[in-house]
Amino acid sequence: MTQTKIITHWINGALDTGKTERTSEVFNPATGQVSANVALANVATVDKAVTAASDAFVSWRHSSLTKRTQVLFAFRELVLQNKEKIAALITAEHGKVLSDAAGEVTRGLEVVEFACGIPHLLKGGFSEEVSTGVDVYSIRQPLGPVAIISPFNFPAMVPMWFFPIAIACGNTVVLKPSEKDPSAAMLLAELWKEAGLPDGVFNVVHGDKESVDALLTHPGIKSVSFVGSTPIAKYVYETGTKHGKRVQALGGAKNHMVVLPDSDLELAADAAINAGFGSAGERCMAISAIVAVEPIANALVAKIKSRMADIKTGDGTKGSDMGPLVTKVHRDKVASYIEAGERAGATLVEDGRKVKVDGDGFFLGPTLFDNVTPDMSIYKEEIFGPVLSILRANTYDEALSLVNSHPYGNGTAIFTNDGGAARRFQNEVEVGMVGINVPIPVPMAYFSFGGWKNSLFGDTHAHGTEGVHFFTRGKVVTSRWLDPSHGGINLGFPQNS
Repeated sequence: MTQTKIITHWINGALDTGKTERTSEVFNPATGQVSANVALANVATVDKAVTAASDAFVSWRHSSLTKRTQVLFAFRELVLQNKEKIAALITAEHGKVLSDAAGEVTRGLEVVEFACGIPHLLKGGFSEEVSTGVDVYSIRQPLGPVAIISPFNFPAMVPMWFFPIAIACGNTVVLKPSEKDPSAAMLLAELWKEAGLPDGVFNVVHGDKESVDALLTHPGIKSVSFVGSTPIAKYVYETGTKHGKRVQALGGAKNHMVVLPDSDLELAADAAINAGFGSAGERCMAISAIVAVEPIANALVAKIKSRMADIKTGDGTKGSDMGPLVTKVHRDKVASYIEAGERAGATLVEDGRKVKVDGDGFFLGPTLFDNVTPDMSIYKEEIFGPVLSILRANTYDEALSLVNSHPYGNGTAIFTNDGGAARRFQNEVEVGMVGINVPIPVPMAYFSFGGWKNSLFGDTHAHGTEGVHFFTRGKVVTSRWLDPSHGGINLGFPQNS
């Protein structure tokens, strides 16, 4: 018999050799088999990681911008060289198909590339002679050790939204990835070391609520970046800020796609398939509610249904279009929403519970509901699975009201050929990220990612210039120098003003 692999922590530039009291199983979702056990950190382990980060901060904060960018460029090249290896780890533990996993790494690399420009991004302002002989200038300085708590659905990309910028700004990092798919984070830690990052600047601790609470309350942690469900995001925000930390907590979503009567229905149907069922719907920018403005609902439903027949559900390493869900518990939870939708009276056009896949993986096929109403749980709640709901509206204003009255405000899209309608929608919709004929409007790294309402707790979005500001503190210096200081010659300048 072979012993199951133990995935442990990465602290101070090496694998942690401390005793493991608790572990959690890591599954291959395509087979349903346990592939490893991951160590779950206790308070002492978290403290060890924070101490390593605190010690490393003393010197890393004073590293030159040239040194930081050299390390970042080297890390970027190593991630690029190991892209397929990282993607394979993601697929093996998360289940998404290899092409999705590789795309995730690519999007994470965009933030690394953005962070490579940190010398320009950290430039301050300077005002000369604000008063006689007085100059004022601004600088931005790092916070210290920062925590990143990331979700299972993007085990490489979401941490990379934060840690390249945090490190480039002179901070040190303690990352707590999801215990469901921890291996990608471990490989990234190894690549940081190979890139020349000093020990202790990047640390990884695995765990559950115990480790999260330890990070949220540890006096050595200066900020917390979180992505996950809204109830946990709210908890992270309230607990972290209560303990004096700067917090950005990105929560859940119920992303709408509004389809106007003048839109290209072929394009809209293709977009619905890709945005609704890509990565098995396990992404915060997935489209889960389509608002069809009459009279095009019947035609749109028919086009989406016909395309669903071509989606191959199966092992993400074997040419499938859609892989399994991450765990059996989550698969069963999503299936329970399908049952709830039926009971509530929605029309079940395609039932993903009937999908046939070889093996014991955590599979659920693409599911389509029509005639969904705002009072149904499948519309009100975040399902986080391959379930697409069609709501019917009679007017643009009715469709807009649906989007704006929903408690989530992460992403949205409108499909139309009317520029005036699109311009009005982008102005009136109460959502943080908007797509116009683009179903998943994830911003590029030099813009910032984040929603409104219950999709974000805190004032700062991820990456872009907002990310740089989150991981730094502003300082303004007002200075006066006697002229000339070396000789004490009085050139006639007043000493007071």
